[in-house]
Amino acid sequence: MSTLRRVVAAGAIVCLVHVPAIAQERHAVLDLWTAGTPAFGVFVPNENPQRFERGQPPPKGIYTREGAETLAASPLYDFLFLNLEGSYDAVAVRTLAEGLRSGAKGPGPRKTLIVRIPPIERDGVEATRARVKEVLAAGADGVTLPHIRSVDEAKTAIGFFEEAKANVWSPSNPSGTIIAMLMVEDPDAVAASSQIADLKGFSVLACGIGSLTQALKGDRAGAEAGTQKVLAESKRTKLPNMLTANPKDVAQRVQEGFLGLLGNGPAGDEMITIGRKIAGR
Repeated sequence: MSTLRRVVAAGAIVCLVHVPAIAQERHAVLDLWTAGTPAFGVFVPNENPQRFERGQPPPKGIYTREGAETLAASPLYDFLFLNLEGSYDAVAVRTLAEGLRSGAKGPGPRKTLIVRIPPIERDGVEATRARVKEVLAAGADGVTLPHIRSVDEAKTAIGFFEEAKANVWSPSNPSGTIIAMLMVEDPDAVAASSQIADLKGFSVLACGIGSLTQALKGDRAGAEAGTQKVLAESKRTKLPNMLTANPKDVAQRVQEGFLGLLGNGPAGDEMITIGRKIAGR
């Protein structure tokens, strides 16, 4: 082989090794969840100054590297949850991933970035498969697939991570580095949560309590019962369960055994401060 060809080949090998490594570093929630300790995070704030008007489409998300660096410096957050369910944006993922890395300070693992993408039912299998790969290649630590409707759809979702060759973290694979999170958000999916929880190859099983409440036509008690059913199944299979929380209910949620508590805005910071104390952190 010529010297030039050796150089080109070596460069190709470096590229092949380097790109996947971006999304396979050790990050904050992995050791916490392996130890059965609650992790706390917030929705990544939208930096768009345009105000949200009820009844109107939400303003387009604006996310900056500087904003991510500020989030990276906060001692409160274990993870950041980027919600792209309504409007997918691969550039935002890369921007935030880069900012969280460049803004990381001090010893210990950096903050975890989890990205929620649009559901399979909305944009189809092929688009979702491509997005899982794209999000991980952009540097996210995990992908959330919302509105999983059945056991078969859960198997399809898990297959996306297998096809992306992701080393998915789970209680049975504690050396994994990628988070694969499935959400069940309608009555039929909640009814099948026992079978979904028994599947292998994913990290987190969660119930979308807000969406389930809507599906049950405002029945909050029914949605809470569904949430508790999914929690019981996740605990049975030793999977973390993530739920939104606020300062008033975080103590209850920690005591119930939710291992991912997600807040929003200033109330989210207050929730985390209270929750960390209750969790002994």
